[in-house]
Amino acid sequence: MPTRTPTGSETVQSIPDQSIKSLPAQQRPREKLLRHGRENLENRELLAILLGNGTAHCSALALAGQILQMCRHDLRTLAQMHIQQLSQLSGIGQAKAIKIAAAMELGRRVFSPPSEDKPTIRSSSDLFEYCKSLFMNKGHEIFAVALLNQAHRLLGVEQISEGGISFTAADPRIILKLALDYRASSLILLHNHPSGNLQPSDADRELTAKVESAAKLLDLRVLDHLIFAQHRYLSFADQGIMPSVNGRSQRNFT
Repeated sequence: MPTRTPTGSETVQSIPDQSIKSLPAQQRPREKLLRHGRENLENRELLAILLGNGTAHCSALALAGQILQMCRHDLRTLAQMHIQQLSQLSGIGQAKAIKIAAAMELGRRVFSPPSEDKPTIRSSSDLFEYCKSLFMNKGHEIFAVALLNQAHRLLGVEQISEGGISFTAADPRIILKLALDYRASSLILLHNHPSGNLQPSDADRELTAKVESAAKLLDLRVLDHLIFAQHRYLSFADQGIMPSVNGRSQRNFT
């Protein structure tokens, strides 16, 4: 029988409070993974395998469904949840919460190049070459932040938000929290213009000024803001429009 690849946002169906062992073999997540492959399991089934077991009144599948409802079926939201938040759900103790947090972090690291492969960012062109694939062929706006250590070595690039064709919201608090989590010394703002127009909007300029002002209070530097449009980009620093440089072009970060 052909298998169907589920989407990550499928609605979780109600599952009877029964043990997984009482389900037919073909419906048990572990057996289903062995038979059909991990890519053919729904998110709740993968999460149920990770949980291992449920409670006396709630199966692992039902518990996994409740977790997904808690994060509105968004795995990125789940990945950002703290252990304390997960532990608040009935049936999720600290041990299960730690398992989930560890799995989410491993998933994040899959797409993070090894530290020895991460470049030193000396100019906007260095970062453009490293990050252009993130924004390539996107029909909607994506906002991200690049985080650097004191030697300007790239620590990581984290996506902050996604939006529509011409706008995506980015919360300065999330940006600065990421910088602190990474123990970064500086950061660079990144987003794309699907229209192909590289000119920064008033909102782009206002956000840059807001993040730069807040970062100063935390002794963090905002080195640049890059706008991507397919194979081209605009650098606030290169153009001398970073709020702190007073019209002076800064083509090198080091």
